[in-house]
Amino acid sequence: MTKRFVDHLKQDRRLVILRLIKGAGGTANDSVLTAGVRMSGHETATRDDVRGDLDFLKDRGLITIEWFEDKVRVARLTERGLDVEAGRVEVEGVKKPSPGA
Repeated sequence: MTKRFVDHLKQDRRLVILRLIKGAGGTANDSVLTAGVRMSGHETATRDDVRGDLDFLKDRGLITIEWFEDKVRVARLTERGLDVEAGRVEVEGVKKPSPGA
């Protein structure tokens, strides 16, 4: 795979994660998100991939992360994350949603 395609996959996966968190009511753990990402067309995504994406999203203020029993990360969507998921704000490294999607 080319670097450009790999970057596209990461950007899409990050948007998928934001949508999954929103769909789960605003919070979701990394295990559930990994399963959801795989069901959303990223079958080869690992839990480490998803955790890396969660760190990326957290660093940009799109989610917060809390640890549950020092094992599971629980991600919570921020207002900025909602704006990115809806396409009202663009963040480099996160795919912009298609109109009407």
